Amino acid sequence: MKHPNPSGTAPFVLSVLDNAFTGVGHTVNETYSEIISLAKLADRRGFQRFWMSEHHAMPGAAIPSPLLMAARLTGETERIRLGAGGIMLPNHVPLVVAEQVGMLDTLAPGRIDLGLGRAPGTDGATAAALRRHASANDEFPEQIAELVGFLENDFPEGHPYAGVPAVPGPWQADENRVPPPETAADVWILGSSVYSAQVAARLGRPYAFALQFGSADILNAMRIYRENFRPSVYLDKPYSLVSIGAIADEDPAEARRQATSTAMAMLRMFTRKPFALLSPEEVAAYRPNIQERQILEEYTDRTIHGTPQEVAAGLEELQHQTGVDEVMLVVGGYLRSTQAHTLELLADHYSMPTA
Repeated sequence: MKHPNPSGTAPFVLSVLDNAFTGVGHTVNETYSEIISLAKLADRRGFQRFWMSEHHAMPGAAIPSPLLMAARLTGETERIRLGAGGIMLPNHVPLVVAEQVGMLDTLAPGRIDLGLGRAPGTDGATAAALRRHASANDEFPEQIAELVGFLENDFPEGHPYAGVPAVPGPWQADENRVPPPETAADVWILGSSVYSAQVAARLGRPYAFALQFGSADILNAMRIYRENFRPSVYLDKPYSLVSIGAIADEDPAEARRQATSTAMAMLRMFTRKPFALLSPEEVAAYRPNIQERQILEEYTDRTIHGTPQEVAAGLEELQHQTGVDEVMLVVGGYLRSTQAHTLELLADHYSMPTA
């Protein structure tokens, strides 16, 4: 993996994560169309990568298969890296993931990222339907090794899958007497705990920390990753990313108003209701008790919101504290137009390309 240059005048690389938020009153067709538009915008404005995350059984999040959406985006964008942030590997068969990623890298050579996580991305019942056995999380390192074995056609002699190739890939090229693929997807380890930091360090892979999920110990996780990092054929020195919710608007009150929709969706999950994205007006009309109000305020403030200058200052402070190489904006808000406006404002703030 190559270490990219900072974005515009920003002191870090800037990227985008789209959770396919679908507000109440909006259709999935509208969301997918707007995801395509947002990816084109991010491509045009010079953001480094555009990731999508895997979620299931949520009315407010509409991508159960990020790689399927990435396939569409390979034909809609030109230079931006595309991928999953992430694929929840215990939900999947590694061979199928390897084959899908091989197809994507063939469609967009050198532009595909594969972020791997182990959370279910859903509720317990749906996780059980996806995973079939409760110990799937415990097998995460073995699943990564199996996936990489398929991607590289490099299982050790005697491995039960040594004769099972992923197609397309190196094996197919060899059999057809053509040069092997010149590029391969970059594999990332995702997480929000010291466990994922240890896995990424041991494997010598880039590490992405999801700070949008809560007040996790990112400083300790980053320290563990850097101190224990083992250089590999994939990466010569540590490379880290933090993802964080961000909403920018010329009117800081409007930015905060849009942030309340995601906060309410989190509150709904805590009270065992579906993750639904209500309008700011409906959120404002809700009368929370004291504990609910605390949760709403906490999750509203976990999104960095305000004017572009205020959001940029928050991002720079986060990068200063964590020392990460890259900041990924988790675009949010009830209105999808809010997400595009956020990217435009921050790209302008950091003098990023306009075409």
